Amino acid sequence: MALYRFRVTFEDYDDVMREIDVKSNQTFEDLHRAIHQSTGYNSEYPSSFYISNDQWTKGEEITYLPNQKRIDRGVALMDKVKLLSYIDDPHQKFYYTFNFDRPFDFHVELMKIILDEAPGVVYPAVIKSVGEAPKQFGNVINTPIASADGDDFDFLNEMGMNEEDTEDFSEVSDTGEVDDDEKKMVDEEEDDDEFGNEFSDDEGFEDEGKLSGGDDY
Repeated sequence: MALYRFRVTFEDYDDVMREIDVKSNQTFEDLHRAIHQSTGYNSEYPSSFYISNDQWTKGEEITYLPNQKRIDRGVALMDKVKLLSYIDDPHQKFYYTFNFDRPFDFHVELMKIILDEAPGVVYPAVIKSVGEAPKQFGNVINTPIASADGDDFDFLNEMGMNEEDTEDFSEVSDTGEVDDDEKKMVDEEEDDDEFGNEFSDDEGFEDEGKLSGGDDY
């Protein structure tokens, strides 16, 4: 039985690479599981291979654990499709997305076809591993942060106002009472008003009129 040797690389992590040998009559699910045997990921998440061209453009889809939309569209299932059914090019490419909810994307390229199996080897077989795969959910952002009492912390609303902004707001107690500092400020403002009334603009205008002889303008 002929073997396919695939090179598998992360789309976003150039320093991580795997080479995997798979029998030509094995399925896309076998390749799917072999990839995650090599990364250490839990493979039981909805995922898909896409027949691809040299520009890694997604074509026909072959899926695992499909949602209802894929079922309704009649997308082929990985466990039903043998690899040899889609090998038309000596450098055949597949674009592969693992776990649609928190995806990692891969480029899967056929490197060569090997005519003879190695004795005693169980296929699929990881024959080369370069670099450490990122943590399975290391690419997740905006994960809710749990508060001390176990409730989810709504960080999106909190981010709308930073610590400096909150300093512009004074704190008011439930009783409606003001503290001593606030009362002192109010008293000073009242004193300023009383002082200002003694020298109002009207009085100044009258005095000015007397000094000038009372001429009207």
